[in-house]
Amino acid sequence: MNEFTAKFGDLGCTQDAHRSACGIINDLRASSRLRKLALPTTGSGEFRLEITSMNGPKINLCIGLLAVGGLGLAQEASSQVFQTGGPLGTTNEAGQAVAITDNVRVFGSFRFAESCTFDPDRNLILAMNAGVSQAQQENDGYVSLVKPDGSVHTTKWIGATRDGLTLNHPLGSAIRNGLLYTVDADVVRTFDLATGQPRNSFQVPEATFLNGIAVTNDGTIYASNTRPPERVFKITADGRSSVLVDGAPLAVPNGVAIDPDGNIVVVNIGDNAVLTFNANGTLVRTEHAFEGGNDGLVILEDGTKYVSSVRFGSVSRIRPGRSAEVIAAGIPSAASMCYDSVQHQLVIPMNDHNALAFIALED
Repeated sequence: MNEFTAKFGDLGCTQDAHRSACGIINDLRASSRLRKLALPTTGSGEFRLEITSMNGPKINLCIGLLAVGGLGLAQEASSQVFQTGGPLGTTNEAGQAVAITDNVRVFGSFRFAESCTFDPDRNLILAMNAGVSQAQQENDGYVSLVKPDGSVHTTKWIGATRDGLTLNHPLGSAIRNGLLYTVDADVVRTFDLATGQPRNSFQVPEATFLNGIAVTNDGTIYASNTRPPERVFKITADGRSSVLVDGAPLAVPNGVAIDPDGNIVVVNIGDNAVLTFNANGTLVRTEHAFEGGNDGLVILEDGTKYVSSVRFGSVSRIRPGRSAEVIAAGIPSAASMCYDSVQHQLVIPMNDHNALAFIALED
């Protein structure tokens, strides 16, 4: 960590210097030499500029340039607030905002879409995008709003700006009680479902790679940890975490869902097991998908389970008391899917294929 501390009044900052310093920072971001920039205020007009980089000498040079330029950069940064993006549209020649017309459909907007969840009140799919690689740029995750026909409503709803937002690599997601939940490395993050505003963030000690997530009506969170140690964590509504399941029969655990009886169901990447645990973490049932390598898990009100294989591309249906049957196949990187309860369809993100697959279910 390189640090530089100064007072605004000592620097005689100018607007031109402000632009120059911002340009330096943007150039560093673009060239991947800037890994982290923090601009906390320290009170009394004083600020501390903290830069974490992969190249110390070049950052040191930039610190010198920033010192000469002065700037109220930290002051400006501290006043920035979180904002969501709007539906697709433009500004016309007269300077008026114009929404995209109903005869146009736009598809895409994804960058490594890992999971989705469905908001029935707005009849929209929320797709979680990891963005670019963390090695290239941290804090690039975002959430797209997608219409049930697959066309784009809002390209970047959460993530339109990075002001007031930390969302690095969102994977599994869930909606419960007016909140959007997602796992992000070793953190569970929540957002207001109506406004997109960030809410709570709960760090999970000993988590190495949180992946799947499910949430009960009382706000209890269950999250799988895919990399060793292979576990399912339980996180209370106020953020206290504990281990629900540790080790076998977990085998690279991934998707998590709650069944109609309140049990916690987990699928493995390492095999084709579909594991049902009670609230105490006791295994009460083992079923099997058609193939292994599983990621997505949807459970309907009648107990029917749908399982997507991210490794092999199939979607299995497991009706209560029956063996698995394949209802779709050949879907590249079939990741953490969601159920659209209005259109009665499965929606399946396809990771680095940057797409969503749609499967209409039988009535």
